[in-house]
Amino acid sequence: MTIPAEDTTFLEELVAAGLLVPTGVSGVMGRSGTFEHVLLGFDALVDRSTAADGAEVVRFPPIIPTAQLERSGYLASFPHLAGSVFSFSGSEAEAIDLATRVAGGADWSDLQTQTDVMVTPAACYPVYPWVAAAGALPPGGRLVDISGACFRHEPSTDPARMQSFRMHELVRLAARDEVLDWHAGWIDRGGELLASVGLATEIVPASDPFFGRVGRMLASSQREQNLKLERVFPIAAEKPTPIMSLNYHQDHFGLDFEIRTSDGEVAHSACLAFGLERVTLALFREHGLDTETWPDGVRGLLGL
Repeated sequence: MTIPAEDTTFLEELVAAGLLVPTGVSGVMGRSGTFEHVLLGFDALVDRSTAADGAEVVRFPPIIPTAQLERSGYLASFPHLAGSVFSFSGSEAEAIDLATRVAGGADWSDLQTQTDVMVTPAACYPVYPWVAAAGALPPGGRLVDISGACFRHEPSTDPARMQSFRMHELVRLAARDEVLDWHAGWIDRGGELLASVGLATEIVPASDPFFGRVGRMLASSQREQNLKLERVFPIAAEKPTPIMSLNYHQDHFGLDFEIRTSDGEVAHSACLAFGLERVTLALFREHGLDTETWPDGVRGLLGL
């Protein structure tokens, strides 16, 4: 795969400051204790800011059953981003063969077989089968708080486009009008939360990175209907980077997972997502690489 050229200046500064640790693979970075402290501080701020909303908190591992991701339609729309988990399940002789190939620098991939799990591409995907298994939604629907590690196969030297990253999401499932009201409410609310830590963002219409010609048509439709909105901030790339997104899925997941409202209608859904590494990078870009010099108000909100 050809990795797109990026301005690596900010990445080099982050590495020189010890905030990010290169691993030798583009988009796969270690994080320092300081970086994690800031990230976890913002994650906790989201928790405090949404506590009164009464969301159900659930956490899933960074892998998801393949059958669930197939059912969601993700593989049809984003095959280029998906990551499957492979493992060795062969004989002792094959294990020796594998070790020999590794030692000799030869290819050993044919000795691995695909497992029944994949790497989670977005924190919200395990929510829909979990909610569906509980039966019809209660009156007023459900609000779920989900946070976790994600993977997308898009190697890049842009520090804001990591292959492995974390997302903190809120997922709303209810009747259409209830979901739309919730979605609309977060357009300004999300900006206010980011502004509280000194990040001035712009809200823009966006689309998901669908694959192929049909995907381009889907992306165009998504933009035209304002189904996906993003709050962007200039981190490192030529154009501002999304650090928060608002997606209105319509009845997509309701249909795929047979989720019904208390009235028996197909449920609609929407999600709010903060990219935790991206927000953290935006904070370092805005306030500098030394957290000791950050504004007192920001330090207080992040627990620094």
